[in-house]
Amino acid sequence: MNTTTSENVKITDSMSTKKRGSVGLKKQLGLLEGVAIILGIIFGSGIFISPSGVMNEAGSVGVSLAVWVMCGILSMIGALCYAELGTSIPRSGGDYTYLFEAYGPLPAFLYLWDAMLVFVPTTNAIMGLTFANYVIKPFFPDCDNPDQAVRLLAAAMICFITFINCWNVKATTKIQNVFMFTKISALVLIIVCGGVYLHSNGFSKFTNPWQGSVTDPGKLAVSVYSGIFSYSGWNFLNFMTEELKNPYVNLPRAIYISMPLVTIIYVLANVAYLAVLTPHDMVTTNAIAVTFSHLAMGSFEWVMPLMVALSAFGGLCVNIMTSSRICCVGARYGHFPTFLSYINVERYTPTPALVFLNILSLFMLFTSDVNILITYSSIVEAFFTMLSVSSVLWNRWKRPNTNRPIKVSLWIPITYVIVSLFLIVLPCYVRPFQVGMGVGITLLGIPVYYVCVVWKTKPAWFQNSLKHVTFTIQKFFVVAKEEKADGVWE
Repeated sequence: MNTTTSENVKITDSMSTKKRGSVGLKKQLGLLEGVAIILGIIFGSGIFISPSGVMNEAGSVGVSLAVWVMCGILSMIGALCYAELGTSIPRSGGDYTYLFEAYGPLPAFLYLWDAMLVFVPTTNAIMGLTFANYVIKPFFPDCDNPDQAVRLLAAAMICFITFINCWNVKATTKIQNVFMFTKISALVLIIVCGGVYLHSNGFSKFTNPWQGSVTDPGKLAVSVYSGIFSYSGWNFLNFMTEELKNPYVNLPRAIYISMPLVTIIYVLANVAYLAVLTPHDMVTTNAIAVTFSHLAMGSFEWVMPLMVALSAFGGLCVNIMTSSRICCVGARYGHFPTFLSYINVERYTPTPALVFLNILSLFMLFTSDVNILITYSSIVEAFFTMLSVSSVLWNRWKRPNTNRPIKVSLWIPITYVIVSLFLIVLPCYVRPFQVGMGVGITLLGIPVYYVCVVWKTKPAWFQNSLKHVTFTIQKFFVVAKEEKADGVWE
C-alpha cells in the first residue's frame, strides 16, 4: 500500500523492515522530538564564525542574506536525499556505507581518508580557534587578537577536551547537555537585541542592500561554503530513523519543518548582525558576536563571548567524541592501522584514536584564519557529499527493485549534484591553494589504499614494524583490541 505525504516524497510501507520479536532501539520519538533533534544537530558555533566569511565574499547585505537562504535550501534538498539513502541502505556508516555500496571500496576509503585527515581535524581546529578568539577578544577590544595566543589557547583546549574524552565518556555527554542550552540562548539573544536595535535606530543600513555586491562566480561559491559550514550536520539526519515513530512519514516531515526553521533563524541572526554592524565591521572582526554585543548590549556585553565560548567548548567535546568512533570503525574494517581500533580496558574509551586525531587537529592550527580552514575542509567534504547524493541516481539505475520506504523525486538529487558540481569547480581559481591541498591529500590516498589495503603480501619488515608499534601502543595506553580488524595494515 502506498501513501504520499507531498508531491516530491513518496512514502511506502514495508512489512520487511522490522520483524516481530526482534530486539532494537525503542521507537519513542515523535515528530516534535525529531524536529528538536535535527535542530540540536545543526545548531553549533558556525553561526558565530561564518557570517564574516560570507560577507567577505558576497560584498553586500542583499547577496549575503541570499547566500544564507540558498544554503538552507541546498541543505534541505540534500537532507531529503540522505533520508532515502538511510532507509534504503539501513546500515551504519553513513557516507562510507553509501559510497561503498554504490561505487566500491576505493571511494569509500578515500572518504574515510579525507574525513580523518581533513574534515575532522580541521573542524576541531575551527572550534578550538572559535573558543580562543571569543575568550581573548574582550581583552583586545580595539585591535586584532594576538595570533600566537589564539593558537596556543586553541591547542590547549583541544588537548584538554581530548583528555576528557579519554578519561570519561559520560563527562563528555554531560558537558554537551549543559552547553546545548547556551547555543540556543546565544542565538535568541542576538536576534532579540538586533530587533530592539533595529526598532530604535531604523532600517538605514538596509536601504541599499545590493551596494558593493560581488558578481564573481568563484567568490560567490566560496561564500556559499562559509554559509554551508553553519548548516553542518544535516547529512546525519537519517541516523535517527530507527527511533522515530512512523519514521517514513515523520522523517521527511521533520526535514520540511526543521530545515526552513534553521534557515529562518540563521537569516534573522544575520539581519540582527547587519542591523548593528556595517559590512566592513563584519569582515574585519574575527569574533562577530563580541563586536555585536559591544554595540548592542551595553553593560551586558560580557555575556555574549562567554556564551559563544561555552557553545564552542561543548561542540568541540562532541565532535572529538564522535569523530574518534569513525576512526575506530575505519580501523576495524582494515582501512586504518588496527591499533586505532583499540579500546582502553579501564576507561572503555578509544584512546589511540583520540590521541591520533588530537595530533592531526594540532597540525591544523598552522593558521588562525578560520575562513581558510572552512574553505579548505568544505570543498573536499562537498565533493564526497555530492558523490553520496549521486549514489541515489546510481542505485535507481542499477538497483531499481530495491525497497525504498522514502523515495524522492529525481529532480531533487539531480539539482543537488548540479549545484554542488558548480560549487566545487568555481572556487578553483579563487582559492587555488586550499583546493590544491584538498585534491592533493585526496589523491595521496589512492597509493596508500593500494599499498596498505589491496597489497596482501607485504615484506616482513613492514609487518614487523607495525606489530612493534601496535605492541608499544597497547602497553602505553592500556588498551585491548575491540574486535579483529579484517584489514592488511596489521
